[in-house]
Amino acid sequence: MNALDFGFAGLEAQLWQILFLSVRCGAALLAAPMVGGMAVPVQLRVILSLVLAVFVATWLPLPEIPQMMSFASLLAILQEAVIGAAMGFILQVAFAIPLIAAEQISGTMGLAIATSIDPSSGSQSGAMGSFFSITMTLLFYAIGGHLLWFQLLVESHRILPPGTFLFAAERAQAIVLFMGYALATAAAIALPVVLILLLVQVITGVIARSAPALNLFALGLPAGVLTGLVALIIVMPLVVDQFARVIAAALGEIEGIITP
Repeated sequence: MNALDFGFAGLEAQLWQILFLSVRCGAALLAAPMVGGMAVPVQLRVILSLVLAVFVATWLPLPEIPQMMSFASLLAILQEAVIGAAMGFILQVAFAIPLIAAEQISGTMGLAIATSIDPSSGSQSGAMGSFFSITMTLLFYAIGGHLLWFQLLVESHRILPPGTFLFAAERAQAIVLFMGYALATAAAIALPVVLILLLVQVITGVIARSAPALNLFALGLPAGVLTGLVALIIVMPLVVDQFARVIAAALGEIEGIITP
């Protein structure tokens, strides 16, 4: 445990140390989906980053940080921001997987026009996307993913001491590869429902071709929506299992980034 000296003699150095350590925490909190949305005030995120910085400065052994307003300190601050943003961005990509899968399913079901405003991001989100996003969030908190992420954020200061680490190209490549994994996983989640809906559309088209007097839109849209809901109920256990694997993969990717 590092005893902080709150006397006036070393107050400037203590404040600079806390401010420097809060850069990585603040960048991670800004990019993470849990507290990085519009629903969480900026003031609360700033306070939380400062609290984490005080905790890190108190309990973890740290090397000597660069002098304030020096060129080395500017480079170190930029590096700290990149590390924190990478840790939050990976989690952000993981939470985007349900939205991508939901957009594919909604477009096939005919529910693409059913949109609403997402309060966390302020952008429009489909009804299916909101449902998948809420499911992913509840699962993330239920399995303790937020606790593991905060643990990785704190441990990153011990594994990668501030001011002594260079963000190599291999770690940036790992983030890009994880984005490819996210797209493949989103397609795998939506594939069973999309295939069933495609089969329904083929059958509807054959019926409409055999009986031209039937209204294709009056027949196809309700059949697609009803079949999509039934298919979602059937495959929901598999979807939840895929969400859990995505969370585990994201946390493992973050651990791989901060590990030398």
